Amino acid sequence: MNTPILGVIGGSGLYDMPGLTDVVTQAVHTPWGEPSDDVVIGTLAGIRTAFLPRHGRGHRFTPSEVNYRANVGALKQLGCRFVVAVSAVGSMQEAIEPGHLVVVDQFIDRTVARPRTFFGDGVVGHVPFADPVCHVLRPILLDAARESGATAHDGGTYLCIEGPQFSTRAESLLYRSWGVSVIGMTGIPEAKLVREAGMSFAMLALATDYDCWHESEDSVSVEAVMAVMKQNVSVAQDVVRGVAQRLAAPGAPSTSPFHDIASGAVMTSKDARSIEARRRLRAIAGDLIG
Repeated sequence: MNTPILGVIGGSGLYDMPGLTDVVTQAVHTPWGEPSDDVVIGTLAGIRTAFLPRHGRGHRFTPSEVNYRANVGALKQLGCRFVVAVSAVGSMQEAIEPGHLVVVDQFIDRTVARPRTFFGDGVVGHVPFADPVCHVLRPILLDAARESGATAHDGGTYLCIEGPQFSTRAESLLYRSWGVSVIGMTGIPEAKLVREAGMSFAMLALATDYDCWHESEDSVSVEAVMAVMKQNVSVAQDVVRGVAQRLAAPGAPSTSPFHDIASGAVMTSKDARSIEARRRLRAIAGDLIG
C-alpha cells in the first residue's frame, strides 16, 4: 500500500465520498494509546488519503475524551505529511452565516483538561507556534473551498473551548469582544500536535449556528447543528477532494515545511532523555530525536 500523503480529521461519514478508490481500513496503535477509530485509507484524486473520524464512528467521544495525541500520532505513523481538519463551529460574526466556510489562520486556546503536547515525561521540547496554520497548505485549502461554490472566508480566529457545554451568553459576548471569528471544541490541541509531529495543518471550519450571542436567532442546539452539518457534508467532501487534486498536481509541495521541526525543539540534553520518552517521540519524529 502506498504511503498516505493527506490526512483528514473530521466526521465519521466524511470518507464515504464518490471517487475514493482502493479503500482499506487499518487499525493503528500508538505510544499514546488507541486513536478514536480505525483509519480509512483510499486513493482520492490520485493521492493516498487517510481519514480519521475524530469522535469515533457513531460520535462516541466528547471533545475532552478524544485522544488527540493518538489521532495525530496515527496519521504521522501512517506517513501523512499534510493534515486537513474539518470542524463544525459557531459563528461569532454576523458576516459568517450558518453554512459558510472559514479557512482559519489563528487560534485562541481556552481548553483546560486535555494534553496539548507530545513532549514531557522525560524530554522537554518547544516548537514555534506564532502562526499555527501552515502557510503552504492553507492557500491550497482556501482555493479548494472557494471552488466548491460555498461562501468561503479567508482567515479568521478559532476560539477553542473545553465543552461539552455550549457557551453561556456572557461568555459568548466576551469572546465576541475579542474579535474572534468562530468558536469550537476540537481545533486545539489538534493544531499544536500536528505542528509538533512535523506535518502541515489547515482547518476547514463549517459554521453551523451563531452561538448564543445573536439575540435574533434561537439558542444553539444539537438539532440545529446537526441539520446544517448534514447539508454541509457534500461541500466538505468537495473541498477535501479539491485539496487532494491540488496536492497531486505537478509541482505541488510534497513535503511539509515543518518536517524537521523536532530537530530544534528539544532542550533536554541527550544523556538526560529517558528511554521511554525517546521511544514515544520517535513515533512522530524518527531519528530527529536522539
